[in-house]
Amino acid sequence: MRSLIAYASVAVALITLVGCATTPEEDPVLQGRLNDLDARTTRIERVISNQSLLNMAQSIDSLQAQVRTLQGRIDELENVNDALRKQERALYADLDRRINELNAGGAGAAPAPAGPPPGSEQAAYMQALDSLKNGKYPDAIGQLQQFLKTYPKSDLADNAQYWLGETYYASGDFSSAASAFRALLDQWPSSSKAPDALLQLGYSQYELKQYADARATLAQVSQKFPGSSAAQQAQDRLRQMSAGSGGGAGSGSGDAPTDSH
Repeated sequence: MRSLIAYASVAVALITLVGCATTPEEDPVLQGRLNDLDARTTRIERVISNQSLLNMAQSIDSLQAQVRTLQGRIDELENVNDALRKQERALYADLDRRINELNAGGAGAAPAPAGPPPGSEQAAYMQALDSLKNGKYPDAIGQLQQFLKTYPKSDLADNAQYWLGETYYASGDFSSAASAFRALLDQWPSSSKAPDALLQLGYSQYELKQYADARATLAQVSQKFPGSSAAQQAQDRLRQMSAGSGGGAGSGSGDAPTDSH
């Protein structure tokens, strides 16, 4: 294309020089060359115009492809966001259910005349559970950790350790939750909360995408605690995983404390 334009420029220059000596009307040969040059110039302009249109069409096709790619990514992100919102709703609904069970169990016990004395381990434990119930997870974590440090031999220590794991789980810190549940199983293997702790450990491993470990842990629930509510929930989750449905948030530990525990 550049050679054609150069050729046209040279021809125009030559015609200009020739035009100084004679006019097209006086020289038929010159007139013919002018007509030929005019035709070639017209073809060059047409080629340039067509090439511009081609480049424009290619640019449009490229932009449309990018738009389709971006739309696909947007759709994918929206699907992920919807799944996360559903998982979050299920997580909070499950936590609220278990805390309500805790309150219902406590309501069945004979009320104490004045409640636990301030500063007692019972008061410290209930304060931590109140923080958990009200969604004040950082406060609940700090209070439960302090309880375990202050009252390591308390009859409530295993329960405090369990609810520490639950608080981490509810706040989305699944790694710390798994560590807390393991600590309960190591220190209090005969605790009434051991089945629930093992179940929640499996749920935490699932959330961490440690699927093989989650399957092994959930299988242990039925092996170690057959017939328990935790065992039934573990089997349900294993069936979901085998079916490929996953089931993001934990479905609950089942047995909540029956009194202030």
